[in-house]
Amino acid sequence: MSIEVNAGVFSYRKGTPLLQDISFSVPTGEVLAVLGPNGVGKTTLMKCLLGFLPWERGETRIDGQDIRTFRGRALWQRVAYVPQARQSPFSYRVEDMVLLGRSPYLGDFSVPGKRDREIAREALEQAGIPHLAEKSCAALSGGELQLVLIARALAAQPDYLILDEPESGLDFRNQLIVLDLITRLSRERKLTVILNTHYPDHALRCSDRALLLFGGGIYQFGRTGQILNAENMRALFGVDIAVWRETLNRRDYAAVIPLEIIETGGNSRWTKP
Repeated sequence: MSIEVNAGVFSYRKGTPLLQDISFSVPTGEVLAVLGPNGVGKTTLMKCLLGFLPWERGETRIDGQDIRTFRGRALWQRVAYVPQARQSPFSYRVEDMVLLGRSPYLGDFSVPGKRDREIAREALEQAGIPHLAEKSCAALSGGELQLVLIARALAAQPDYLILDEPESGLDFRNQLIVLDLITRLSRERKLTVILNTHYPDHALRCSDRALLLFGGGIYQFGRTGQILNAENMRALFGVDIAVWRETLNRRDYAAVIPLEIIETGGNSRWTKP
């Protein structure tokens, strides 16, 4: 089982591809982090991946099936999407917001049943926020709302979870809560996750594979530990960097430290414990 893109091409302006012959595959239970500077097409890639924008050429496949051939709600029973959290203008109770994740399984005039409510409560438990069930979404912090949106996605019981900058704008604690939840879902539930992020540290912490978008249709895809290196990060962000590494409690950590803006080149400055 896998989600894959085969030779995807997309342009906003004819003759100027933003995404050019891009191909990658993410197998069951792995996490893919998509990185790149602003404007290179990270969110556009997500929209093309999910069919919100049509590929000019190429395709997205889920378990070998082109997503354009899915009928009705079948695609959204397999894939769930979590947009960037914004303060909710709606005063839904949290549990009711999470129940919306059951929509792919309900008819046009159906209402959630007992089993749907049980699944919604299980999703709240998985996201670690059962205590928020009765709160209004309009009264939540950004971190709490992000976890509610993830719980809503989990209520669909998907095989594939797509997240657009899930940790953006959150404080350190909530960033770690979201990243550790992603890791736990992939390891324990064998959920396949694709996320956009601006933070190389976060990709190093939680992802198995990385997709680097350099702009102009140029990209690299591979195992995170192999391609998320100093040379590629300098080329990606135009910043000279150092990487601090440490092992604590038998777990390896890496922190990417931006040093200075560079125009070209730059010497490798990886540091070792």
